[in-house]
Amino acid sequence: MINRRTFGKTLGLSAGGAVAATLAGPSGLAQASAVTGQRAATAAAPAAGNRGRTAFPSLKQVRAGLLEIGYAELGPARGTPVICLHGWPYDIHSFVDVAPLLAAEGYRVIVPYLRGHGTTRFVSPRTFRNGQQSALALDIIALMDALGLEKAVLAGFDWGARTADVIAALWPERCKALVSVGGYLVINLEANLQPLPPATEHAWWYQYYFSTERGRIAMEDKTKRHDLTRLVWDTVSPTWDFDDATFERTAAAFENPDYAAIVIHNYRWRLSLAEGERRYEPYEKRLAARPVITVPTVTLDAERDPFTVAGDGSAYRDRFAGPYDHRALKGIGHNVPQEAPEAFARAVIDADHL
Repeated sequence: MINRRTFGKTLGLSAGGAVAATLAGPSGLAQASAVTGQRAATAAAPAAGNRGRTAFPSLKQVRAGLLEIGYAELGPARGTPVICLHGWPYDIHSFVDVAPLLAAEGYRVIVPYLRGHGTTRFVSPRTFRNGQQSALALDIIALMDALGLEKAVLAGFDWGARTADVIAALWPERCKALVSVGGYLVINLEANLQPLPPATEHAWWYQYYFSTERGRIAMEDKTKRHDLTRLVWDTVSPTWDFDDATFERTAAAFENPDYAAIVIHNYRWRLSLAEGERRYEPYEKRLAARPVITVPTVTLDAERDPFTVAGDGSAYRDRFAGPYDHRALKGIGHNVPQEAPEAFARAVIDADHL
C-alpha cells in the first residue's frame, strides 16, 4: 500500500525551494498566498467549508451544441460565473469541496461533466466520438452560450486545464480569468511526436497502453477499467488519503456509454495515431502555433504530481502575457482541487482579481 498523508499535513506553498507556508485567514481557510508572479491578490479569503463533502445538489441538464451536458451548479444566479473543469480519470466530484467555498463568496459555480462522462450525452448517435482538444473546448463554449454566459472564470486540471487553456487562447473574450493546473497544456501534435525523458514517459504508461487494442478492450471492460483508473489515482496522487467511497463516487461517471471511445480517441489523437475531424482543423492549426494567453492567469504546480514540469513554471512562463501569478503546492498530487480545495479556491478568487 502507498503511504499517504492527509491534506492537512501536506498543504503548503513553495517556490524555488522556499520554505512552505500556510496562512490561516479570519475564516479559518488556509490561504495559498502568492510567492511568485506580478502581484499579490487583495480578495478576502473564502469561508472554510466542511471537508469530505460527498455529493452536489441535484444535477442539471442543458442542450449545448452536440451534447446534452450534465452539470452541477452552486451559488447565486447573478454571481460571477466560474466554470470548473475536471480531468481524466476524474469527474465533477474533484470540485465537490471547491464549489461550496466559491459559492459562499458569491460566485456562480458551474461544474460540467466533460463529453463521455457522467450524465453528459451526445444528441446524435451519428456524431463521431471525438476527444481532441478543440472539440472539448467548443463543448464549453456551447455550454456558456446555452446558459447565456458572455464570459466566465475558467479553472481546471488535466483535460480540464487544457480545455480552459484552449478557450483562453482562442476565445479570450469568453474567459474573464484562468486557473490552470500544470501551466500551458495546449497540445502541439508535431512536438508531441518527440520522446520525453524516460521518467516522464513512464508516468504516461496508460497513454501508450491506450494506443493498443489491449488498452481499448480494457477500457471497454467494466472491471478492468475500474482497476486501471484506480491505479492511476493511487500513483499520481501518492499523498492523498482518499477512501474507497471517494473513488467509487467518481468511477460511476465512467459508466457513460461513450466513455471508452472518448478516452481512447483522446490519447491516440495526441500521438497522431487517430485522426481528428475536419471541422476542427482551423482551431488545431492555430493551437499548433502555441498562441500566447493574455487573460489574467494563475498557474498551479503540484509537487507530487508526476506530470509537473521542473522549473517552477519557467518552462511555460512565456505563454502567459497578461496579469499572472504562479504557485507551487507542496505535498500535493495530480487531483489538485480535491486534494487541496482551499488552495484551488484561493487561486480562482485571486485570478479574478488580478
